Amino acid sequence: MSETTPQPLLVVGAGIAGVTAALEAAEAGRDVVLLEKEASIGGRVLQLHHYFPKLCPPSCGMEINTRRLERNPRVRVLTRSEIQSAEDGKVTIRQAPAYVNDRCTACGKCCEVCPAKVADPHDLGMNEVPAIRIPHPHAWPYRYTLDREACPDGCRACVDACAYDAIDLDAKEREETIEVGSVVVATGWHAYPLDKLPELGGGTLPNVISNVQMERLASKTGPTGGKIQRPSDGEAPKKVAFVQCAGSRDRNHLPYCSSVCCLGSFKQALYVQEQDPESEVVIYYIDRRAFGRNEELLARLAGEKGVRLVKGKVGRVEAGEGGALKLRAEDVEAGRLIEDEADLVVLATGMVPNLKDGALPLGLERDEDGFGLDSNKAQVAGVARRPADVATCVRDATGAAARALAAGRA
Repeated sequence: MSETTPQPLLVVGAGIAGVTAALEAAEAGRDVVLLEKEASIGGRVLQLHHYFPKLCPPSCGMEINTRRLERNPRVRVLTRSEIQSAEDGKVTIRQAPAYVNDRCTACGKCCEVCPAKVADPHDLGMNEVPAIRIPHPHAWPYRYTLDREACPDGCRACVDACAYDAIDLDAKEREETIEVGSVVVATGWHAYPLDKLPELGGGTLPNVISNVQMERLASKTGPTGGKIQRPSDGEAPKKVAFVQCAGSRDRNHLPYCSSVCCLGSFKQALYVQEQDPESEVVIYYIDRRAFGRNEELLARLAGEKGVRLVKGKVGRVEAGEGGALKLRAEDVEAGRLIEDEADLVVLATGMVPNLKDGALPLGLERDEDGFGLDSNKAQVAGVARRPADVATCVRDATGAAARALAAGRA
C-alpha cells in the first residue's frame, strides 16, 4: 500500500522563530509555505544591534538561514502575505500588490529619482527614506519595495528610471487558496507603545526613548550611523538612565514580565560605555533577571566603572533645565525617595504579542495576555507563545515544527 503525501506545513510569520520552524520542517522532508506580511523576512531580530551574551550582530545568523532557504526547494516563501480565511484545511492567502517584481536587480536607479519620503519603519520612524527602497541592508529577498500610497499624483519617475521593467504601479492584490496539513504560528511581537507611558515621558519628551529605539541608535545601519545621540539635539549623552519594567509587571499596562528587558538594558548599558567610557549609566530595576549563561552579562556589567544599579521603581520623568530630564524614583535599599537627572532616558518597554491586536482566522486560542496556545489547529512558536530571547525562540520553534509534523501526518 502506498503512502499518501502529507499536505504542506504552513508557517505564519517569518521572524527568527518562523524561519527556524520552516527550515527544520523542510530539512526533515516536509514541504513548507512560509508567510510574511512584510516585504522581507527576519522580523525584529534584524532591528537589533547585538545579541546577548556574546554581543555579536544578528545579521550573520540570519544570513546562514537565508542561504538555507535559497538552497531548499521545499520552502516556498510568500512575502507581503496574510491569511484571509481558513476552513477545513483550506487557507486563503491575500498577497499585497508587488509594485516591484522579481526582475529587480537592486541597481538603485529608482531610489535616486524618487521625490517622496516616508518614515522608515525599520528605524522605527526615527528617520526618513525614499518611498521606493531596499527595506534594510539585510533584507531578503534583496529587492526594492514601494510605499505606493506615498507617491505623488501622476509620478512615474521610478518607472522611467528602471531599465528592467521591474516596476508596475498598477499591480493588483492577489489571492490564492492552498490546502495545508498543519500550521505553525510565529507572528512575533511589538514593543509596548511609548505614548501609553506619559508619566515616564513616553511620547512627550524627545529624549525619552524605548529600548528598541536604542538598538537602532547603536546600530551602524541605524538613523545615526551607530552613534548614540539625544534625539532633541544630536548630542552624545553623558548620563543615561535605564528604567526597567516600563509598563511591565503593572496591572495598568502589561501584568507579566517580558523576560529579556533586564538583559537588553544590561547590553545597552555596555553600548553606552563602549562609545564613551567617561559616561555615567544608572539602571533602575525591580529585580535583576538574568537566567543561565546570561548571568555572565550581569557580572560583566557590575564590573564596569560608571555603571550603577539602583533597586527601585521610577515613578515620574519630567523635563529639567537645559534639556536635562528629571527622574523621581525610590531607592529600596536606602529606604528613601530620590531625584536624579539624566541626558537620555531609555524605557525598557515590554513585549506585546502581535496576536493580541487581532486573532488570525485559524480559531487559535490565546491566554489572558494575548499569547497563543497550542491546539489541534496550530502549534505556536517564539514570542507568539511567550516572551523569550532569540536562542529560546529558536529552540521553541524547532519543537513547534516537530509537533506540527507529527500532527500533520497523513
